[in-house]
This record gives sequence, C-alpha cells and structure tokens, in this order.
Amino acid sequence: MPPLRGSLSLFSPSIKVPFLLLLVLIAMFAGVSRAQETQAPATNYDKGIFQNPIPGDHLAFLNHFAGMPSKDAVRDKQFRRLIQSIVPDWMFHYGWDITPYEAFDRVLKDSSLPVQIRDGRYVTVSSRSGPYLRGRGFVWIDMQEGIALGGFYFHPTNGEPTPTVTIFSRQVKEDALKLSQLPPAFAAYLSQWSMESSIPAVTTRYFIGGLDKKILLEHDEDYCTPADGSPAVDCELINADAADTDLNAAYYLEQTNHATNATAWMIVGPDQIAWIQVRNNTCGIGPDRVPCRIRMTRERTRVIIHRHSVPQQPRR
Repeated sequence: MPPLRGSLSLFSPSIKVPFLLLLVLIAMFAGVSRAQETQAPATNYDKGIFQNPIPGDHLAFLNHFAGMPSKDAVRDKQFRRLIQSIVPDWMFHYGWDITPYEAFDRVLKDSSLPVQIRDGRYVTVSSRSGPYLRGRGFVWIDMQEGIALGGFYFHPTNGEPTPTVTIFSRQVKEDALKLSQLPPAFAAYLSQWSMESSIPAVTTRYFIGGLDKKILLEHDEDYCTPADGSPAVDCELINADAADTDLNAAYYLEQTNHATNATAWMIVGPDQIAWIQVRNNTCGIGPDRVPCRIRMTRERTRVIIHRHSVPQQPRR
C-alpha cells in the first residue's frame, strides 16, 4: 500500500489543542502503572463470538509443558501446529510483511519465561523481548473452553500510531470488538502481561481474526471503577486518553481500509480537524469537561467504525 501523506496523528502541531489535553498526557504517564494494577476486568464476555472451539483432547498435551521455558514449547512440532491453527494467515507488518505465525515464532523461540497453567485450564506461553522494534508476545489458551488468542506488542515505524498491541484469533470473525467481549481471564492476563512487560496501560490496540482485516479492539475498561476498589490516580484523565487513543486508531484503520499489513502515514483530514474544534468548544467550559470529552470522543469513534462497511475478502 503506498504511503498516505499528511500529519501523523490527531495531535499534529497544526491543530490547536486546549491545555486540558496536556493534562491528559501528563496524567497518562503519572498514573499508568497504577492504572494497570487496578483497571476493572472485562464483564461483558460474549462467548458466542468464538467459533470452532478446539477439542479438549487436542489440547491435553499442553499440560506436559507446565513450568518449562516457553522456547521449549515453541520447538515442539505439535505446539507449533497448534499456533498455526490459532493465528490467522493474513500478512502482518512487523518491520516487514510476514505472517502472524512468523512474528510469534521470532519473539517466542528464545524466551526463557516458564509456560504457566492457571486454575488447571489457562495456558500461557510468553516472551518479554524480541529481536527488533521491542517486539514481544504471548499465546493464551483456555483448555476447558477450547478458546485461544495470541497477543503481540511492538513499536511500528510504518506511520501508524505507535506502540501497538494486536490480538489474534482465527476463531473470531467480527467487524467491531471491545475488550469486555473477550474472556475475563484473558483480559486479566493481558493486563498482567502488559504490566510485567512495561507496556503502557493505554496503548493502541487492534484485533486480527478470521476476516482479512484489522479492526479496533476498543478500550472499554473504566479506570475509575477498578476491581480492588481503589481508582487509579487521575483516572478520568486516563479514561480520556484511552478514548483519544481509540479514536486515533479508528481513524487510521479507516484510511488504510483495515489492511492487516498497512504501511501508511495517517492524514488528519478537514472533517476531523473540524470535529476536534467542535469538541474543544463544546467541552471547553463547565464543570464536566473531561466526561464531556470522553463521551464525544467515544461517539466519534463509533461513527468512524460504522460509517463505511468493509467488504470481506475471500480467503487465499
């Protein structure tokens, strides 16, 4: 895909941004660690989005790897076949175009982190470092439900918002997705893995599933209603940053037609500049400035997600 020309993000110097946004950015860095520890888990799990569960007898062999280094599991032929069945085979841009399987292989094959099995059912094979672009990843499998997902983090240099976390699962074929629709145990592990891997709590998130397109994995965690009852510092501002991050990602995905391996510089078009000014004017006064900003931003994100239907591509 040829590069798109223009500004990199919504926060281009050409756009006048109120002082409130600066506070949002400051708060993001001040409260990011606390936010990761306390964000509320997913509560709207939609099991129906997962198709073709993996039979339990095809997963029982995973118990053998408990406590072993992840790299040992990755070298096992049966495990490698399992990963290939979990991740879709659409092209993925990790420095250059490769398959998701190849990307996971590169960040997992030298990992000494132990394979973990929680509650006798949740298997995780993970890494905290990769060969380049700070890549790292994990594979998460629920042996009881036959559900499997992979997570991949790196710092793209291709013009898109950065850094990014992309979740993969061949079992899901959705046009739009929120974190709360995924299993609560998966959401909890993603938060833990992110914290242990020094990944910001609020990071651009995508999902690539059984359809040949990349979609937004929307932040719908509420950092002001955490699981332990202790809100993150400046939690409303962190919620606002999450909303801005999702809007930025949705706008990029629209411009690149949801290509799974897009390489393009994002353009901030006149419609988006006009909308930013309307939001700033609307939410610039009154006692509820941050809630107003969050509400308008999330409404705008939904408009962008749904205003163009993305045609499904036939499988190769």
